[in-house]
Amino acid sequence: MDLIATAPAHEAPATPAGLGTALGTPVRPVEVAVVGIGYAGLPLAVAAAAAGHRTRGLDLNDFLVAQVNIGRPPGDTVAPAELAAVSGLLDATTDPAFLEQCTVIALCVPTPVDAHGVPDLGPLLAATRTVRDRLTPGQLVIIESTISPGTTDGVIRAVLEESGLTAGSDFFLAFSPERVDPGNERYGLHNTPKVVGGLTPECASRAAAFYRGFATEVHVTRSTREAEAAKILENTYRQVNLALINEFAQICHRLDVDVWDTIDAAATKPFGFTPFRPGTGVGGHCIPVDPLYLVHRAAQEGIPFRMAEQAQRVNDSMPIWVASRAREILAERAGGVRGARVLLLGVTYKPDVADVRHSPAEPLAAELHALGAEVSFHDPYVESFTARGRDIPAARDLGAAVAGADLTVVVQRHRAYRDDVLAAARLLLDPSGPASCRGTARP
Repeated sequence: MDLIATAPAHEAPATPAGLGTALGTPVRPVEVAVVGIGYAGLPLAVAAAAAGHRTRGLDLNDFLVAQVNIGRPPGDTVAPAELAAVSGLLDATTDPAFLEQCTVIALCVPTPVDAHGVPDLGPLLAATRTVRDRLTPGQLVIIESTISPGTTDGVIRAVLEESGLTAGSDFFLAFSPERVDPGNERYGLHNTPKVVGGLTPECASRAAAFYRGFATEVHVTRSTREAEAAKILENTYRQVNLALINEFAQICHRLDVDVWDTIDAAATKPFGFTPFRPGTGVGGHCIPVDPLYLVHRAAQEGIPFRMAEQAQRVNDSMPIWVASRAREILAERAGGVRGARVLLLGVTYKPDVADVRHSPAEPLAAELHALGAEVSFHDPYVESFTARGRDIPAARDLGAAVAGADLTVVVQRHRAYRDDVLAAARLLLDPSGPASCRGTARP
């Protein structure tokens, strides 16, 4: 089954035909497979199903599959109502046999880094081999997982062509980076522009046509490599600017300058400045990970990516700096850090999400414990929390926990942590609060 009717060979990829029509010719519904139904894959599967395409998610995780099939989103990137609305068009399975029946296969599996910051393509290559074993002529394969430039038209293409089919003629290959932002109530998959790069112009055209079925804007790049690089640039931009403001906050503290007031002042400039806010560090699935893919790839070419490497070091050091601030505050006002009761508020990587991946709360809690503090945490989204192998006690009563702690550290400013709640703290350190928050101890 073709995704779109055959287009002229000279058709420019920048203006691909829409999914519903190709040069005015109606097309049949697309059968969509989404390999990996986690935080990025499930929103894509729901969007495809909502556009009217029979869609099936494939995952090795029995729990995720079961949750989707009973209409219960396993994460916070899809609302229960959104999943319920596509119950007749979307299901999930652990059996890949159905892949050969599909027209579009999108891979949304994790691409992490190991303990040394080296990219781990293991999960993606395993998923690619699963697709390879069931690849049929005419299928469109789209990679959404974050990878370094040259991976789609390199190792991914090579693995898929082990099927005996040739990319760009027998089947179509494209890259389109996921842009999922958990907890963002303004931008979702439908109104966030979709970047698409194809191995050939026709690959790009077909992928763009697919996404135009549910995304309001599609931007087509020259090739897969520019699309791969765009994803890494987006998150390196945030990594570098967060490192800048985090280091700036440390300097402001030493110079007795209010960093929040300074940012507010600079933000009045209507051009040439984008405000970033300091915090305890960076976390999540993208910012601490994605830049390392280009750092590693550039190093293979003998080109250091110094800005990204230094930004990573600055942001990785922030939890240690916050712990040192906590020690100073307790030494000045509570008799020292050893034996002090320190409460961490919000241990996820981002406000009002339930994801603790790469959370700066983990190294912060570990450092405070090493300093001799009695560390506990409160988080409405997290039942249990472990820092470097040590279980951190959970405080269930927020008011009592804040009132009883010698020092309260706001790691993530969840909505539950209102100013009136924090006002009960004996000592408050809020390195990640909004400009309106004026705790008793600030960076």
